Amino acid sequence: MERAVFDRMAELDSRHWWFVARRRILSELIEREVKLPADARILEIGCGTGSNFGMLSRYGHLDAIEVDDEARALSSSRLGREVGSSPLPELPGIPDGHYHLIALLDVLEHIEEDRASLASIKRKLAPGGRVLLTVPANQWMWSAHDAAHHHHRRYSKAGLRRVIEEAGLNVETLSYFNSLLFPVAAAARIVGKVSGKSTSDDAMPSAPVNSVLEKVFGFERHLVGRVPLPAGVSLVAILS
Repeated sequence: MERAVFDRMAELDSRHWWFVARRRILSELIEREVKLPADARILEIGCGTGSNFGMLSRYGHLDAIEVDDEARALSSSRLGREVGSSPLPELPGIPDGHYHLIALLDVLEHIEEDRASLASIKRKLAPGGRVLLTVPANQWMWSAHDAAHHHHRRYSKAGLRRVIEEAGLNVETLSYFNSLLFPVAAAARIVGKVSGKSTSDDAMPSAPVNSVLEKVFGFERHLVGRVPLPAGVSLVAILS
């Protein structure tokens, strides 16, 4: 990612509607769909500035990896111990057969070798372990936001399933999310393309708008994995 993107993440990830609501949705999915032991070992790959640590730490002992030096320094301070730097797809130094839950949250799109990365992650799972995966959806929604975040691709639902299965993992849950706001997001992306917009779209909105967007997106915690959602800005999956 560009340096400015990490800086904005560190500044906004405790308040911005997207981060706050997404954590609620993912927490609900973990509690409902992933049966973790009391002493669960959890790994977040590509943790960025550590915005998910509070949520993931509720479910077990959390380790984390981040390859960007400045983001890793900040996430280490948030975790209270050193965050690793093992890159995908190899994940050197990460033990095989160890983790009950591996979280890969909006990371796979940054990795050129996505299939090999998922195959490597599979080897790190303990027996019965799960992967929690999120990625941006719909290549036609590609915008300046994707360029600023150094994405290689956005995924179709069928394309993501294919990559997962070719990596040797099983799909237990695969759903669109950020679906209720999808018409607004799609319109904004189309307008951005027509107007030649060249900046990312992750600025902090006004407090009233931020509150409304958080409530609308956050409501999807009741829907994702329960109700088929026909479209969305993102995809979420639970893999074994």
